[in-house]
Amino acid sequence: MNGRSPHRISCVVSGGATSGEHPASVERVTTAIPLTVSVPTARLRDDLGTLPDGVEVVIWDMKDAAPRARFDMVVPPYMSMDGVIEALSTVEVGLVQSQSIGYDNVEGRLPEGLVFANASSVHETATAELAVALTLAAQRRLPDFVRAQDRGEWTGGGAAGLADRRVTLLGFGGVGRAIAARLKPFEVDLRAVASHGRLQDEVEVFPLGKLSEVLAATDILIASLPGGDATRHIIDDAALSALPDGALIVNVGRGPLVDTDVLVDHVRRGRIRTALDVTDPEPLPAGHPLWSLEGALVVPHVGGATDAMHPRIARLVRRQIDRLRAGEEPLNIVIGG
Repeated sequence: MNGRSPHRISCVVSGGATSGEHPASVERVTTAIPLTVSVPTARLRDDLGTLPDGVEVVIWDMKDAAPRARFDMVVPPYMSMDGVIEALSTVEVGLVQSQSIGYDNVEGRLPEGLVFANASSVHETATAELAVALTLAAQRRLPDFVRAQDRGEWTGGGAAGLADRRVTLLGFGGVGRAIAARLKPFEVDLRAVASHGRLQDEVEVFPLGKLSEVLAATDILIASLPGGDATRHIIDDAALSALPDGALIVNVGRGPLVDTDVLVDHVRRGRIRTALDVTDPEPLPAGHPLWSLEGALVVPHVGGATDAMHPRIARLVRRQIDRLRAGEEPLNIVIGG
């Protein structure tokens, strides 16, 4: 059976107020709730540090049988959902706390009644770092220079650079805003496209309906949208054709945002360049054209994989433990609740 644990909160009201009244002075007394939490690794257990009495943390990688019949919170392995859905169906779970931001690979697959929270606040900074790194690497021809170094050749030549480039961010959520903050010092002409138009963080955000118009005036497109049916192939042949010759597409969102076959065609013709942290299919199989095409830079979905992740995911899990003990709503709920 799956379902959320009931959270008990009692209130002691001073001044003799009756139930339903809201006096000026209210003392809120919370009874701490014992919790059982599973984490996938000894490292995460150790990173949590000393926890309050009544909190039991057990290691469960979700490959073997569950060590308990019930958990208040389960933290699945990072970047590996193999067997996780099936494992969750064998136990009673109050909250599934993911270590990733994206959740399109579990939406519609979780056992009925489960509450699922993503890892918002953990990966935005690291993913933004990689987005900027991929952009700079492509714009300053670093792959060419690395290959020349492997051959022992001193190869010069100019590069497009980043300053004064027209950069469009496709997606302006947590990752998109983090990318924007890191791009501003590079003196780029920055704009974004998202679900609705607005001015946010001094960046003009255009609605999706104006995507083609914005792409026509874009030198660098950086995509950070989540996956799912609504965003699948949002970068299709029409979008790629709207970009000027020589434009760069960087994808740190989800692979299916881009129609891969169409992208390969544009890159092969030398019309578009690309730098990808995510691909479709993923992992990218051996022999796929993107591995060898000139103008394509591919890294294996490592946007969030930095040393900063470990203390940040531990802080998030600690906050969730504190909230569950206090009978409060967990953070970052994206499914259920």
